[in-house]
Amino acid sequence: MASSPAPHAVLQLFPPPARERRLSGLYLGESLPEPAAGEAPFLYANFVTSMDGRIAVAGADGVSRLPAGLTNARDWRLFRELQAHADCLLTHGGYLRALVAGTLGNILQVGLAADGEDIASWRADREMTVQPAVAILSASLDFPLPASLAEHRQPVHVLTTAEAPRDRMAELRAAGCEVLCVGSGSRVRGREVAAVLEERAYRRIYLQTGPRMLETALRDRVLSRLYLTLSHRVVGGEQFDTILRGGPLGAAGTLRLRALYLDRPAKGEIGQFFASFEPG
Repeated sequence: MASSPAPHAVLQLFPPPARERRLSGLYLGESLPEPAAGEAPFLYANFVTSMDGRIAVAGADGVSRLPAGLTNARDWRLFRELQAHADCLLTHGGYLRALVAGTLGNILQVGLAADGEDIASWRADREMTVQPAVAILSASLDFPLPASLAEHRQPVHVLTTAEAPRDRMAELRAAGCEVLCVGSGSRVRGREVAAVLEERAYRRIYLQTGPRMLETALRDRVLSRLYLTLSHRVVGGEQFDTILRGGPLGAAGTLRLRALYLDRPAKGEIGQFFASFEPG
């Protein structure tokens, strides 16, 4: 009888000493603090980037998409393991529009894929909710609500500004969402997001958002940890997105390496680093 393939392993480079680690379960075994009531929640983010800093590149139609080959099954596995820790997933209106349009896949539920039973069991063993809550950032409220949120009975919180359309607020409330006007400016800020979600007893919040939220989380010093997959390839392209927008961050952008793993490529594959950082 043929033997099963050996579990995929990565090489831990930091902290030393260097050693082999099994990929599956690598981030389930991460130490993600669960702050006590009244303490700031643990906000963490994850990005996949090329060596030249691309996370998305605009095509001929002007629409930004993930570059082909930038992600793979190993990175996808670790993304889902990070989801497992979350009490709340933080997303934004642009992602929901892309999801309903079919240009991006659904990342609003945890442990539903055929190879994700252990992730669902991991949450159940820790007496977590079957699915995390979802918080949606949007100033315009111009987004559809995916049917999967109601199907899985996930609490939905919409974080917007005082300038948002009142009629759309009413529609979202009628659909079962909690709509919150957070702050007084034209954009929701990281400190305001952290505060309102802490009030709702969410302790670990996974930022499944884009560059703008990462910027404000760093600038407001509410980001607890940044996970980064660095693909060993250069993408190019003149119109692209990178992990950050906005002006210089100064000291708020200082990060300290927490862990670094080398995912060595098999024949025909592309290698990558898995890294995590904390504010320095």
